[in-house]
Amino acid sequence: MNKRAVAAIVLSSTLISATAQAREIDPAAAADTTISGRGFGHGRGMSQYGAQGAAIAGKSVQQILDFYYPGTTTGKAAGSIRVRVTADTTDGIRVGVVNHLKVRDLVTRKVYELPRASTRNQWSIDPSGDHGTKVSSFNTKTRTWTLWKTFTGITQFEGAPVIGLILPSGAVRRYRGALRAVDVSGVHLDTVNVVSLEYYLRGVVPREAVSSWKPAALQAQAVAARTYSVFHRSRATRKAYDLCDTTACQVYGGYDSEKSSTNTAIAATAGQVRLSEGKPIIAEFSSSNGGATAAGPIPYQVMKADGWDAYPGNGNPNVTWTVTRTAAEIEAAFAVGTIESLRVVKRTGVGPSGGRAVTVEAVGSKGRRALTADQFRIRLHLRSGWIAFPVDPLDIPTDPSMTLDR
Repeated sequence: MNKRAVAAIVLSSTLISATAQAREIDPAAAADTTISGRGFGHGRGMSQYGAQGAAIAGKSVQQILDFYYPGTTTGKAAGSIRVRVTADTTDGIRVGVVNHLKVRDLVTRKVYELPRASTRNQWSIDPSGDHGTKVSSFNTKTRTWTLWKTFTGITQFEGAPVIGLILPSGAVRRYRGALRAVDVSGVHLDTVNVVSLEYYLRGVVPREAVSSWKPAALQAQAVAARTYSVFHRSRATRKAYDLCDTTACQVYGGYDSEKSSTNTAIAATAGQVRLSEGKPIIAEFSSSNGGATAAGPIPYQVMKADGWDAYPGNGNPNVTWTVTRTAAEIEAAFAVGTIESLRVVKRTGVGPSGGRAVTVEAVGSKGRRALTADQFRIRLHLRSGWIAFPVDPLDIPTDPSMTLDR
């Protein structure tokens, strides 16, 4: 998981009827199948490259957000966010020694200043008993861990402006806020970064957008990411964390990902979110929509042509693409035996080349099967569901009865 002035750039020639798009030619079966496509991602909400295109054209952050999240309004949000650090797969949390490092008992809320010594270079929180934790330090001279204190519940490191988390590989990733050990089933503790919403965005926006983009594009990304975060936070009150740090949620790299340009964009939109009926929207976004936004189940997720996605100078590498998949891969996706024909049965009718694919059908030696374009995309690891099967001119049927006309 984001106007007439913006829509004016869209050429009317991109609006092709849904009936015309249902007319597809069956490509001949081959050892490898060539698949051409448009865009990267689900296409709902904001196109990130489209936001850059609109910014190049001189549009403001407000105009960009109004185009990609139509009918929404501007609101405010604050507070903190809890982010699961997926790269930390150890049983506990290891951090480097730093000034003002403390540990908080989340049962009693008591905070303890951790003692310093020249021989200490790491602290850890590890499981203790069924639901408790223990805090230990590493002695560089003896090369051993020494227990410092045990707790009956979960604890977290906090206090220092930036804390260095030591990952299983030995690499150190720095975070603002607190690093919390969260009790999960079994003996493992998950690592959760508890950080203010604005500091969290500093680690998100440069990972989700290109830091050299125009200010309006970076500001649009900041508002979309902030809104997406608050939307999910409101639905995670009974969970140990609000979001993960991967593409399954929003990519978040902590303190080491921060850039001055994106920090400036976040500050320029401080606290801003998009609302629908007074509540934060699910401000979805994807790299590129291919030339048209995709419809969703909610009013502000509308399908319409988008001329900003391929706007000159925005550098979008995903406007169009081509890949090949083997016969075995296609056969595994459909499970109808040897593939005899493969075609897009239906398109949306909005956008270049007839719009996004809706349904893909294969006929095989064991029957026929239709998949949604999203199912096809996932099974074949494609960038988007906006796909087509280019046909060799020699394979185009000359008999009208051999074409599909629905």
